[in-house]
Amino acid sequence: MSNCQLYLISPLDVGGNFPERLARALDAGPVAAFQFRVKGIDEHEAARLAAPLQAICATREVAFIVNDSISLAKRLGADGVHLGQDDGTVEEARQRLGREAQIGVTCHDSRHLAMEAGEAGADYVAFGAFFPTTTKTVKHQAGTDLLEWWQAIMEIPCVAIGGITPENCAPLIAAGADFIAVSGAVWNGDEAEAIRAFAQVLAAD
Repeated sequence: MSNCQLYLISPLDVGGNFPERLARALDAGPVAAFQFRVKGIDEHEAARLAAPLQAICATREVAFIVNDSISLAKRLGADGVHLGQDDGTVEEARQRLGREAQIGVTCHDSRHLAMEAGEAGADYVAFGAFFPTTTKTVKHQAGTDLLEWWQAIMEIPCVAIGGITPENCAPLIAAGADFIAVSGAVWNGDEAEAIRAFAQVLAAD
């Protein structure tokens, strides 16, 4: 059994029946964390959309992580924040969100950025994209050697992201990913079926 866990990222549209879909996904198998990722809406609207999702996660003991925005994470009292390279510093997030907050940093395919994030006190680093993805434009291509290198030198967990499906995730798990971050593979079809398929791979390793 691998220690790798599932890190679920929201689609950009979290309105409509999405809360029901999220509940269905989380009830289908183990998920460690859920990242709320919306773009181009103001913080007030984002907070309104986040509230029911945060409640669904809380009742199932799934960590609720806000993408990009330290201020939204603070406003919601979220479990943590995930920072891109332009979304503020780990130090700033720690100062505003406190010691308990989970702070993750996107490091693309860069060993240098990952080391910097680790030294700054990040709780996890995210590497990717490992595979082609339709969720966002891929500017950085990461290889499994990156996960192996990180595991050999660092204690901080690493997340693998980018085009990950139940069919292609096994090498990432084998290379030492602590979490696999998934979005399209779950939301572009039957979410419960997809979570069950990931759970099978994670349990089999």
